[in-house]
Amino acid sequence: MPRALGVVLLSLAVLLGAIAFAVSFGTEPISLTRALDDASSLDRAIVVEVRLPRVLLGALAGAGLSIVGVALQALLRNPLAEPYVLGVSGGSAVGATLAIMIGISSVSVVPLFALGGGLAATAVVHAIAAAAPTDRGMTVLLAGIVVNAMASAVITFVKTLVTQTKAQELLFWLTGFLDVPPRSSLVAIAVYVAIGAAILLRDAARLNVLALGDSAAEHLGVSVRAVERRIYLASALVVGAIVSVTGLIGFVGLLVPHALRRVVGPDARVLMPASLGFGGAVLVACDLVSRASFRFLYREPPVGAVTALLGGSLFLFLFIRSRRAQSS
Repeated sequence: MPRALGVVLLSLAVLLGAIAFAVSFGTEPISLTRALDDASSLDRAIVVEVRLPRVLLGALAGAGLSIVGVALQALLRNPLAEPYVLGVSGGSAVGATLAIMIGISSVSVVPLFALGGGLAATAVVHAIAAAAPTDRGMTVLLAGIVVNAMASAVITFVKTLVTQTKAQELLFWLTGFLDVPPRSSLVAIAVYVAIGAAILLRDAARLNVLALGDSAAEHLGVSVRAVERRIYLASALVVGAIVSVTGLIGFVGLLVPHALRRVVGPDARVLMPASLGFGGAVLVACDLVSRASFRFLYREPPVGAVTALLGGSLFLFLFIRSRRAQSS
């Protein structure tokens, strides 16, 4: 598959270019050449200690959310599916919030609470969808929106029970933000995203078969329920790790798969690895927009607001188009 390899390599090149540009941009002008050549320079300190960790966090979060978006859309055969809309992100945020509220702050343990919250939200959405007699895909979306609203309500309620500092932190979580993470958090997210992405990539060919329908896939030897369990588990693992650090960053898993699908087609074996690179680049670019806004607004809007403006508009467009297609 030379074309597929070319697309994947291009996505990696775009990601590396976005990282290099984002690292070189900021309120303090720097020289990347000097940062690379002089280990004692201020430029090196700014890059290594401040900009690069934040940019890498954005790249990991964008890559993880995008590949989960591709997997969920293929599994549910619905282009509107993505972790934020389906309530996975909201459930993960509730799990992480409860962990922090009871005094747990370990970078390896908080994602596990987020994983539990994401799995619980996924189970609720899946149970509601399974009980729907018709239009299961739309029922999943509506159930996810309800679960997300309930998750936001829980986090808002928890805000009233904690200190002002914790309440401010939870407010950031609701909007989604990127900051300079501790290296331990960055490593933990990288591990969780890598494990989850490996599980999803392993099922890429089976997701292609599922496009034929559950019955046809079963006849072709695909265990549909086993694939569903793996996809939901891996999705909750990836999203839980990301949300435990960045909060609720929505619609990246909608924007990137939709754009890529129009270019490379619906083959999950190409879409999923390509979404890792392009997804990381998109969130890095959105964070760059957020950082650049500081020059005009004298404050930095959360990156979740930027992705919500872009992705929310696309979601509304796709929703209207899908309803028109069903009614015609």
